[in-house]
Amino acid sequence: MVTSSAPGKVYLFGEHAVVYGEPAVPCAIERRASVTATLRDDEALRVDAGDLTLDGFTVEYSGDTAGTPDVDVEQPLLEAAMGYVNEAIEQARDATGRPDAGFDVHIDSAIPLGAGLGSSAAVVVAAIDAATRELGVTLDSEEIADRAYQVERAVQDGEASRADTFCSAMGGAVRVEGDDCRRLDAVPNLPFVIGYDGGSGDTGALVSGVRGLREEYDFAADTVEAIGDVVRRGEDALADEDLDELGRLMDFNHGLLAALGVSSRSLDAMVWAARDADARGAKLTGAGGGGCIVALDDTDGTETALRYTPGCEDAFRAELDTEGVQVEDR
Repeated sequence: MVTSSAPGKVYLFGEHAVVYGEPAVPCAIERRASVTATLRDDEALRVDAGDLTLDGFTVEYSGDTAGTPDVDVEQPLLEAAMGYVNEAIEQARDATGRPDAGFDVHIDSAIPLGAGLGSSAAVVVAAIDAATRELGVTLDSEEIADRAYQVERAVQDGEASRADTFCSAMGGAVRVEGDDCRRLDAVPNLPFVIGYDGGSGDTGALVSGVRGLREEYDFAADTVEAIGDVVRRGEDALADEDLDELGRLMDFNHGLLAALGVSSRSLDAMVWAARDADARGAKLTGAGGGGCIVALDDTDGTETALRYTPGCEDAFRAELDTEGVQVEDR
């Protein structure tokens, strides 16, 4: 039995545009998913996801999703979650040359599912690490990141970027542009405040929607490119530790994402509540459609304002997590 954990993330800038080769800067946060992998004496896969949804679920199957559990979560989201676990275990089998290895997999996650905080990436990264270690093989973080990206790409029908999985595997703040992935050094303390509306977005549908707009309208393609320009300006502000400029650019990035149709009434309400509370900046994080916003505020103002905002189910601080995937004490 091996337990590994990996962090979730927020995007300072660049979600959606990163799918089209523009840069993005995600940051790992101190909310983690833990996966315990225990080798079985048969080929079956049993998944116990106690905290992955509001109710959790347990299901046993042999490599498909026929045994779909009955839980209070949208079916596409549940099927995606099952797909991520299936593909992660397939990557572990491939990496170790053990195609018939069966596992009991237990998932505990402090990251809301489908909320834009990288829950799927964290689960996949941790699952690959735990399962390969259980089979006696230790992969380096870069290989785990690459294999986790292959998982997300398969589940998301080729629409994934390397950003989420690379950030979760490496920790800290990272820059991703196509296949060029690197960790950023000397990142200042970023006072993240996160608001969560209790919902989730369908990542595949949202990404597909942006693709359709981009193909139909030149100005939508220009909007995607403008997000890339915001990211590049944001990198300069990050290097200069200019939090005010970071905040202004986050506001700009949210406006561009809203123009692409991936925001929602609840996300916009939380963003404006944060701005009215004098946050340096605020934007949705992740695919959108519901889920989370991230704000920069080193006071208590934004967190307090979000708690009184209709549609906000939770608000909390989240420190930058400098550690990526790691094995936990047995």
